[in-house]
Amino acid sequence: MNLIRNKPVGPPFGWSGLPEQSSLSYNSGMTNASSNAAGHYDVIIVGAGLSGVCAAWHLQKHRPQDRVLVIEARESVGGTWDLFRYPGVRSDSDMPTLGYAFRPWLERDSIAHGERIRHYIEQTAHDSGLLERIRFGHKLARADWSSDLGMWTLHVQTADGEQQLHTRFLMMCTGYYDYDQGHTPDWPGLEQFEGPVVHPQHWPDDLDWRNKHVGVIGSGATAITLIPSLAEDARRVTMVQRTPTYIAEMPARDALARWCHRHLGPRLAHWLTRWKNILYTMFTYQLSRQFPDFMRRQLLSQVREAVGGKLDVDKHFSPPYKPWDQRLCLAPDGDFFAAIRAGRVDVATGDIQSIDASGLTLHDGTRVDADILVTATGLSLKVAGGADLYVDGQRVRAARRTTYKGAMLSGVPNLALTMGYTNASWTLKCELIAQWVVRLRNHMESGGKSVVLPRGPSARGDRPFIDLDAGYIRRADHLLPRQSQAHPWRVNQNYFQDLRAFRWSRIDDGALEFLAVGETMTWQPAREAGG
Repeated sequence: MNLIRNKPVGPPFGWSGLPEQSSLSYNSGMTNASSNAAGHYDVIIVGAGLSGVCAAWHLQKHRPQDRVLVIEARESVGGTWDLFRYPGVRSDSDMPTLGYAFRPWLERDSIAHGERIRHYIEQTAHDSGLLERIRFGHKLARADWSSDLGMWTLHVQTADGEQQLHTRFLMMCTGYYDYDQGHTPDWPGLEQFEGPVVHPQHWPDDLDWRNKHVGVIGSGATAITLIPSLAEDARRVTMVQRTPTYIAEMPARDALARWCHRHLGPRLAHWLTRWKNILYTMFTYQLSRQFPDFMRRQLLSQVREAVGGKLDVDKHFSPPYKPWDQRLCLAPDGDFFAAIRAGRVDVATGDIQSIDASGLTLHDGTRVDADILVTATGLSLKVAGGADLYVDGQRVRAARRTTYKGAMLSGVPNLALTMGYTNASWTLKCELIAQWVVRLRNHMESGGKSVVLPRGPSARGDRPFIDLDAGYIRRADHLLPRQSQAHPWRVNQNYFQDLRAFRWSRIDDGALEFLAVGETMTWQPAREAGG
């Protein structure tokens, strides 16, 4: 077995008419942001992906008095979109909502490829002057809160050794993926396979699949994205899945959005398209939850027409769960089904019994020969990018904490978590949280307070942070914080509810305690919620 591991490559590609080779340069620390010799900041943002750049933009725009620094473990902007480089990588979310409200998406494709998204993030950081605030190659290992100082001390790993930074407020914009490794099950005989075994998270630049038999194990978003691209040059691609997934078709280009751009201008077109997509996504999600049998019939009817009789839809595309119990997968312009109709893609459904030198065998005896195996079997999750958090010397275990509005942790002061939606575009919620942090800091400043502490409920939340029955979520249940049914200790998967919670609700809602440095908090964490 040749188990391939390698690092992602290179700078981003062009965006919106700009030259294909980016002219932007990165700096590992010699920036305006790093000129603060004492290393003290008002806000430090961890992560320079979609949510980190968004948070930095809003703080710079609305609180220019704050000393803001962004630290990023990688050597470039982009986060997830800099990490994933497998063929055909794209978003399942439309760019008018995955992009920022303050920066219209101007490209023709609403469902965009990964390099275009990466360059959109990079160009946003460049055009707004945020690159000067970012230190690349800075990985947060540990963060310690001191109530006596009213400050976080960050222990940061760099090429020059560990550095310490200090900040009054900490924003974790790291998402929840483990960037170091994906998830690969321990199948019997995997080590015997003689060809390359590749996880999409670590796609090698020199992998040649032309005229090869490729077995793609998995049926989630990565597999559905990857397979049509592989099928263009491979002799044959077989998707090996334990259980089917719901797959929906969607045009890659939004005709209404293009009409609006031509006739109404980019700003108004962006606003209208964004709200149209928000409402449509919410409508289809609620329809799936309220009328799952109806939605199931609609999705399977679409698939029957799309596969054109090439495969057994009941066997290969009829999941045993309701729509949106797990995420729906997207096939823009039906590319996945087109590859099936063309005879370049096959599907095998069932549990893997064993893997040998030249392929794998399912429990029902189905044989899949392969020259290359791609393990599109999911992601591993981390909270806070894997950094250790301590409050006054006590370890914070996120799984023992209850989340406040999905944006803070009970009993943890001056720390915001930025986690997006699972049933809509990630950035929609990230931008609401960034705007809320601005409101929160304005409120603290006006009241002469410098510390904010979520007073947790009387007991630890009884529901998982992410309410999806997906394998990667279940595997990480022991790592993720909890939520409660009652507001504000629940995680909404509804944009309108979050508009009210983050933009229109009072900051001082009784669940937060505001203190000056040196004041003793009146609330103490319950044992169930403690670290």
